[in-house]
Amino acid sequence: MTVWQALLHLVQLFLPALVLALMMPLAGRWVVGSAQAWPWRRRVLVHALCGSLVLLGGLLLQGHDGRMATYGVLVLVLASAEWLMQGGAARR
Repeated sequence: MTVWQALLHLVQLFLPALVLALMMPLAGRWVVGSAQAWPWRRRVLVHALCGSLVLLGGLLLQGHDGRMATYGVLVLVLASAEWLMQGGAARR
């Protein structure tokens, strides 16, 4: 494997987490509102970090990336993080 191929594999591993990190703050504002939300940049950073850890954990636990179970956990973790950052626990 060349360096270029290794770099492409690495980018493709973390690409779903990075795309969701950009989309979740917009979706959270659309669904929940932005009354008590964290700043947008901080939420993107938290989503990128959480999503990358989920994908890396899925890779280590299952042996290779791209499993639907990993993507399901990715969506659940990022949706839960967005709900918490929107102040969802304080509203109840």
